[in-house]
Amino acid sequence: MATHTEPRHTGEHIVSEASGARSREQGILAAGNLPAGAVLALNGAGNYVPLAPAASDGTENAKAVLYAATDASEAPAPCTVHVRACEVEEAALGLPDDITEGQTTAAFNDLIGVGIIPR
Repeated sequence: MATHTEPRHTGEHIVSEASGARSREQGILAAGNLPAGAVLALNGAGNYVPLAPAASDGTENAKAVLYAATDASEAPAPCTVHVRACEVEEAALGLPDDITEGQTTAAFNDLIGVGIIPR
């Protein structure tokens, strides 16, 4: 029998968020096919990109969490992101596979700095 792994659902990472849409913003995902809960950085053009903890161009700084799965593998795509005033389930966050413990701590501290609290 085949095994099916269910992907993260839209907003599954949310523990709590501010009333209305205060925790979320619309943005552009510049590249990648990412699941809900992916931790994002901003590139020089102000678009969201997957977190790159070993980089030194700003994309090593966590700035947001992707609300819903978004496919920007062929072209930049609109997305919804959590950018402030929310709590997220730490285990539901999507981080790069090769991230170190120190880089994970730095990413979580970056998120705390913008008001996204991993629990």
